[in-house]
Amino acid sequence: MRSSKSRSRSNKNRNRSVGNIINRVFDSSGPEGKVRGTPQQIIDKYNQLARDSQLSNDRVSTENFQQHAEHYVRLLSEAQREMDARREQQDRENKDRNADRDKERNSRSSLDNAASDLSNDADLSGNDNSFEEESGDRLSDGERSGELDNSNQSDKRNRNTRNNKSRRRDETKRNDDKADKIVEDVSSVEAAE
Repeated sequence: MRSSKSRSRSNKNRNRSVGNIINRVFDSSGPEGKVRGTPQQIIDKYNQLARDSQLSNDRVSTENFQQHAEHYVRLLSEAQREMDARREQQDRENKDRNADRDKERNSRSSLDNAASDLSNDADLSGNDNSFEEESGDRLSDGERSGELDNSNQSDKRNRNTRNNKSRRRDETKRNDDKADKIVEDVSSVEAAE
């Protein structure tokens, strides 16, 4: 009779990860002695023994070898299912992580764009040429200190160009609105006369 201590130890060992079952080496005690190898090697060996016993017209040992092979087939397929489930879960986690990272990047870039728009609006209240001179000074400072590489400079120039276009578009819209208001005022004055 086994002691409860050895039984509890063996139960702990049963909860091991099955991911390594595919490559683990087993000792299988079959009807004709031990068969040693990975589950796939043991399956192949028992199938070969079953074919040999079938050729010798021994149906009992054929069935016995097939049952031993089936045990390792089930063991292998269960391990494969668990590995596939684990892989799918990792893929889902990676997709979620990438989606979160993309959202974070987009929010950061939109915040950066909003901050640059605010700084451009602040520059609009001053001299129009000060913005271009200031951005040129920043580029030359960055070039002198070696902080910005060519791609960062190119990105900054493109951003400045987009911001300048946006600023011009906003100014044009404001001027059009002022012109419309003046036309309305003139027409209301003419109507009053």
